[in-house]
Amino acid sequence: MASTDGTREDKLPFVVWVLAAGTFLMGTTEFVIAGLLPQIAGDLGVGVSHAGLLITAFAIGMIVGGPAMALATLRLPRRLTLVWALAVFALGHVVAAVSSSFAVVLASRVVTALATGAFWAVGFVIVTAAAGPARATRAVGVLMGGLTLANVVGVPVGSFVGQYTGWRGPFWALAVLAGLASVFVGRFIPAAGQRAEMSVRAEVGALRQGRLWLALAAAALIMGGVLATYTYITPLLTDRVGIPAGAVPLVLVVFGLGALGGTAIGGRLGDRHPMATTLTAATVTAVALFLLIPLSTGPVTAVALVFVMALAGFAVNPVVTALAVRFAGDVPTLTSALTTSAYNTGIAVGSALAGTAMHTSLGLTGPALVGALSAALTLLPLLTLALGGTRQQARIVAQHATPALVPDDGTAPTPSRH
Repeated sequence: MASTDGTREDKLPFVVWVLAAGTFLMGTTEFVIAGLLPQIAGDLGVGVSHAGLLITAFAIGMIVGGPAMALATLRLPRRLTLVWALAVFALGHVVAAVSSSFAVVLASRVVTALATGAFWAVGFVIVTAAAGPARATRAVGVLMGGLTLANVVGVPVGSFVGQYTGWRGPFWALAVLAGLASVFVGRFIPAAGQRAEMSVRAEVGALRQGRLWLALAAAALIMGGVLATYTYITPLLTDRVGIPAGAVPLVLVVFGLGALGGTAIGGRLGDRHPMATTLTAATVTAVALFLLIPLSTGPVTAVALVFVMALAGFAVNPVVTALAVRFAGDVPTLTSALTTSAYNTGIAVGSALAGTAMHTSLGLTGPALVGALSAALTLLPLLTLALGGTRQQARIVAQHATPALVPDDGTAPTPSRH
């Protein structure tokens, strides 16, 4: 009996996996566009660099729209917010798929990003609450694993399908899948009642904590470091390492597998040892990126280091996200949206700095140096958190909200006993 109960308590609620499927779709739409840019540019009559604004627009929509949508939907039932977010997400892809205007497609990307931001903000809160205090970081890791899996499976498949159906094919597929996801969300996430007790003042008031901003800073720095290097990894692999262009997608799959493994490891270890996990992972990430500079002349060492930087770098994500939600206490919605903004801000700034560095005397190793410095700087907020303590006076929203958010299907975690 004891072992059986233990097994049940270790099992994550089904709602976590349902929401992870939603993040898989949203991660796919964010990144698949890069592989479809030439087709989109030719079809809509714009240059490839101009078509690249579709990526920029989505990033800006996520940075600004996440917090904005979190506040705008604050008093709505969470299930309704998720269903509407998926519906708008699907509609945005339909509009893009039937349009011949670049301006309309660009606008649809912004709207899609707003829906994605709303989904992420509420999704983080629900999985943390549903999993309970002891498994919150693991649940966040599974949710973020959907985004990582999108890079391993969704993006390559979407790009492959786009070669045969045109760029509109993946957009139609994402629209249909998002519609199906909204049905599953409506089925497996019960109505948790209205949220009238929530207020904008309380959500903003939670942002006064310095440790919350330390967690957000760590999120921005670690992703800025890893993705700064990843953005320009192709020219490094082909022109410096000597890997054939046709083999580069295989290296990108290796990166994706490392990121997926890192997210799982961080989710597993982060609940019990949050600071040890993040400090170790950030250190390994910085070292791997530094070593990529002198050792990126041979394919074996280069590919191994790409895998390690993804494995270690992505192990930080679920931990700092769960910490941020924990620090916000009973008002975590705006904070969870800000974590998404932090990641996207880090990616945008890191990629811009990496591009600048590549045009200096550093050449192809410039992005790796920018990434290494950013990963090393991640240790500053993490060390500050470790020295100040992450748990003192921290209230976890799941302790108060779990009964209202988890369905009566046998998957609900045992309520915490105090």
